Amino acid sequence: MTSAILAAPAAAQVAGIATAETSVAIARSKALGAAYQSIGTQYATYAQQIQQKRKEINDINVQLDTNKDKELTQAELDAAIKAKNPLIAQVEAKQKEITQLQDPIIKAQLYSVEQIALKYEAAQQAVITAKKINIILAPDAFVWAPDAVDVTGAITAELDKVVPSVGTTPPADWRPSRQGAALFQQIQQLFENAARVQAAQAASQPAAAKAPTAAQPDGR
Repeated sequence: MTSAILAAPAAAQVAGIATAETSVAIARSKALGAAYQSIGTQYATYAQQIQQKRKEINDINVQLDTNKDKELTQAELDAAIKAKNPLIAQVEAKQKEITQLQDPIIKAQLYSVEQIALKYEAAQQAVITAKKINIILAPDAFVWAPDAVDVTGAITAELDKVVPSVGTTPPADWRPSRQGAALFQQIQQLFENAARVQAAQAASQPAAAKAPTAAQPDGR
């Protein structure tokens, strides 16, 4: 999932000024990749149930699509609600079940993100010292800058040193911070964007390129 955001530009800074993206640095870290993989394995049955319930919702939506144009419009949905169609209650029940199944997965992911985020300042400071950086700005603060200004990759490398792994099981009384929750949302958006890019690239490949090939060993 993360491969589309793994490529990092040159890590040197220019004239004491650099740029870095916290969410990208953490998303690229080995600790987060391993944590998400572990969470995916731990909650594999939950993910399967979520997928099944989403399929069931889609099947219900087909029934609510009264003009059968394969698109459930807001007007069709409003009409079903007004008519108190029992299918609406079924959809709501399944959506609630999906939320309940997602909760422990999201909490585990949030916990892993926050643990890495706690080490971010130290990793960033190590890069600042090593590269004699005077100022680090967000990428959108620049109208234009060469790739060499970006030290995000260098910060990721430091994170890999200071936090090689993290736990995925939060304490019973653990609650995410507001900053941690916001950072988690940014990272999830990165992963979703990367997944969309990969899906689009796969869909654009010629049919011959999609032909089955011999299984290759997993290099990760």
